[in-house]
Amino acid sequence: MEIEIATIGGYEEVGRQMTAVRAGNDVVIFDMGLNLSQVLIHDNVETERMHSLDLIDMGAIPDDRIMSDLEGDVQAIVPTHGHLDHIGAISKLAHRYDAPVVATPFTIELVKQQVESEQKFGVENDLVKMDPGESMTIGDHGCELEFVNVTHSIIDAINPVLHTPEGAIVYGLDKRMDHTPVIGDPIDMKRFREIGREGEGVLCYIEDCTNANKKGRTPSENVAREHLRDVLYSIEDYDGGIVATTFSSHIARVKSLVEFADDIGRQPVLLGRSMEKYSGTAERLDFIDFPSDLGMFGHRKSVDRTFKRIMNEGKENFLPVVTGHQGEPRAMLTRMARGETPYELDNGDKVVFSARVIPEPTNEGQRYQAEKLLGMQGARIYDDIHVSGHLNQEGHYAMLDALQPQHIVPAHQDLKGLSGYVKLCEGEGYHMGRDVHVSRNGNLIQLVD
Repeated sequence: MEIEIATIGGYEEVGRQMTAVRAGNDVVIFDMGLNLSQVLIHDNVETERMHSLDLIDMGAIPDDRIMSDLEGDVQAIVPTHGHLDHIGAISKLAHRYDAPVVATPFTIELVKQQVESEQKFGVENDLVKMDPGESMTIGDHGCELEFVNVTHSIIDAINPVLHTPEGAIVYGLDKRMDHTPVIGDPIDMKRFREIGREGEGVLCYIEDCTNANKKGRTPSENVAREHLRDVLYSIEDYDGGIVATTFSSHIARVKSLVEFADDIGRQPVLLGRSMEKYSGTAERLDFIDFPSDLGMFGHRKSVDRTFKRIMNEGKENFLPVVTGHQGEPRAMLTRMARGETPYELDNGDKVVFSARVIPEPTNEGQRYQAEKLLGMQGARIYDDIHVSGHLNQEGHYAMLDALQPQHIVPAHQDLKGLSGYVKLCEGEGYHMGRDVHVSRNGNLIQLVD
């Protein structure tokens, strides 16, 4: 059986992930993502109103024209988790393929919301839920799709595995090796080791290289939770305003903020459209049980009414958890920093960033500006209360040992960022050009003729 991989997006940047695997006449697409930074550099862009061709020209979504070179039928579109760099282009591209979108329940719900907000295309692909640990048949030629549970900075994440007669294709984006997660089950390393030793073994491993240059292992989310606890407890006696921000999709981190706010005698409230979207969805699907009186407000008028209430009842009684950890121009924290909300920052007020700056020039510039504006109002910044959602070097060594793949395709970085992972693989006996395949967007890799 011929095995071919199309590296469509995410092989020259972090963002707009998309990979297709052809096994004989059956094709599976993994991820259809957005490169948000390519959108943010344009003012007031509303992607839901834009044509896919314009977004491709902007470099915002994958250029999937290479799919016409794959001689087969797409059987499934499989996003690994609900981050926009993995699902943000589904509403623009999925309608081109007569195939269902197959994902975990939380991811499917986020895809559904993306599709419902789409204003340019009618997306009628079936949305199929599959839990971690489950499998489904792909096509009529002996292929099977399996979901293996992984831990990441969003709940309900998986690594999909396409089992073929020639061996397994493991799509390894995105994960960290967390054995004590705050929400959900630990990464299923037992299953990865089994896959590495079953049947024909692992033919190919496609891996996220985000932290491949960082030594050691990625800490558990519990480490970030305890760091956050320590910071908030240390300012428990402050009688002014405390504001926190984190990734809206990071439900485990939001859970910790809500719990610790109560511990220090403050009422938490979640503010911003994406904060309401992700936390509301997680609660509705029973991934988390927030306090019944927790307020979540996304619409600007509702947010401003909440800010007025906070100012009237006393900032010392509340912990607003807001969007804007990257300094996004229209997010709540940036509006607060510009003085565009009823919430007034005073000298000495605390702003807790439970997030790191995503290392990309647009984000770095926006975050710098937001912090400067906050500082001009007298706010004091607590920064970098975070752990990564991606594997450091020791995690990569552990995955290679578990899977023992015949071939490796580095992904989720630019070419410079891929180099550290290539060096790591070569230290394990692999060689670039033989069994480590560094690729660009729009390329085909032939694994089995």
